[in-house]
Amino acid sequence: MAFAVRFTVGAQKDLRSIRAYIAEKDSQEKADYVAQSIVRAALTLKDFPKRGAYPPELLARGNRNYRQVFFKPYRILYRIRANDVYVALIADGRRNMAPLLVRRLHIV
Repeated sequence: MAFAVRFTVGAQKDLRSIRAYIAEKDSQEKADYVAQSIVRAALTLKDFPKRGAYPPELLARGNRNYRQVFFKPYRILYRIRANDVYVALIADGRRNMAPLLVRRLHIV
């Protein structure tokens, strides 16, 4: 059974920010490529949503509500609910993720 993959408002903003940053620092073509690749990586979850690993920052807090897949260096964090996959956050994995996860996913 295929799951529906949905991007939260926050994830949509993340994707726009990534695209804008790359367009400014590199080129619009590179920005489009990266954004499309991130979306493609997320859409693969429609068939196998449980294939993603649990983010270590969340496991350390005992949280198994979110999983992640990658389009390196970008981390795509998502949650599975019934037959839907909700992409909650897209971020550069080279940054310190713990504060971002606490702020955006309300993890304490």
